[in-house]
Amino acid sequence: MRVAGARYVQFSRQGDEEFYMPMHHFGYALSGLCEEEMKDVEIAHLLLAAAEKVGYQQFERASRLLLQCEGIASFKGSLVQRVVCYFADALRERIDIETGMYASKGNQEMFHYVQGLGTNLAYIACHQEVPFHPVLQFAAVQAMIEAVANESRVHVIDLEIRFGVQWTGFIKALAEREECPVELLTITAMGGRGKQNIKETGKSLASLAKSLNLPFKFKEVIVSDMKDINDHFFDEIKDDEAVVVYASFVLRTMIPRLRCLENLMRVMRNINPSLMVVIEVEANHNSPSFVNRFLDALFYYSAFFDCLEKCMKHNKYRVIMEDLLRKGIRNIVAAEGRERVVRSVKLDVWRAFFAKFGMVETSFSNSSLYQVSLVAKKVCCTTLDRNGKGLTVGWKGTPIHSLSAWEFR
Repeated sequence: MRVAGARYVQFSRQGDEEFYMPMHHFGYALSGLCEEEMKDVEIAHLLLAAAEKVGYQQFERASRLLLQCEGIASFKGSLVQRVVCYFADALRERIDIETGMYASKGNQEMFHYVQGLGTNLAYIACHQEVPFHPVLQFAAVQAMIEAVANESRVHVIDLEIRFGVQWTGFIKALAEREECPVELLTITAMGGRGKQNIKETGKSLASLAKSLNLPFKFKEVIVSDMKDINDHFFDEIKDDEAVVVYASFVLRTMIPRLRCLENLMRVMRNINPSLMVVIEVEANHNSPSFVNRFLDALFYYSAFFDCLEKCMKHNKYRVIMEDLLRKGIRNIVAAEGRERVVRSVKLDVWRAFFAKFGMVETSFSNSSLYQVSLVAKKVCCTTLDRNGKGLTVGWKGTPIHSLSAWEFR
């Protein structure tokens, strides 16, 4: 896909309305590529040309390019062909909406998709098989363990607990601690959907803590909408408790509703936790420029689909996971305004936002960095990079997720 991007930059200004040229005309850009790879580059190039025309609202020209693209690509073809088909479908829908041929169905479906993705069985399978999650989860848990190393009463606030897999390692680490033994671990689990899942998660964690003789308390905070969160939800936090906040892929769901996000951060600031750990998608899917947003999404999802192909090739949930990601592509490409709810931003944007609430980024310890690097090396093609004081995990050099840790000052 990167080759296609470079090729498009080189040839898109040559004035050919259809942007179709025999493959052997592209010289060094295609050297070393087999016939199938040349075909993949060609259809990706057509897709990029169509996206640019949509950006200029030249819908007829974009449609002609998509026809060429659709005539070559297949949903049953190579990985690149499948990705191109997903993006071509989204582009086609955008054209139909812009030209009045198709009425948008609203964002209710996508709202539930974003809110409920973490409780989908395909997502859970992806969480177990794809390396991004274990790498960052390990580093996040390690940072929280270090933050409460000298505390006997620990209170964790999980802003979207889902199945709570990360807390099994956290509980085991606290139970094994010899110095400053834990008198009580409290986990406050927040969620707006999957109330029964949260209850089951609480029972499972309580059972684990009991088996390890770790004093444990589990509290549920069920809210239909995060905008309803206020200080009273956390009145039970005691002055002698060390509080840590875990925010995994939850803040991005509130980007379309900035007041909701700001309200949540004000509540977190009032709690004044020892540490707040944030895991997010490391991509710019919120650019006001359609073409820039399209390019970023194309490279991001191409890398993610490539990872699924390698890590979940024989997993029955891979196709379902691809379809879930396809919904995200559709929303990023076809929707606008309030209906575009998938609006991930990069870590630098979060840094500027968190600064408004007196948050200061903190570094991960050398021990944590060393251990997480070992986890990352277990799966080839997984890349782990420093991003300021934070971390970015990716696939073959393309950033996928970021991890950062914050203190309130």
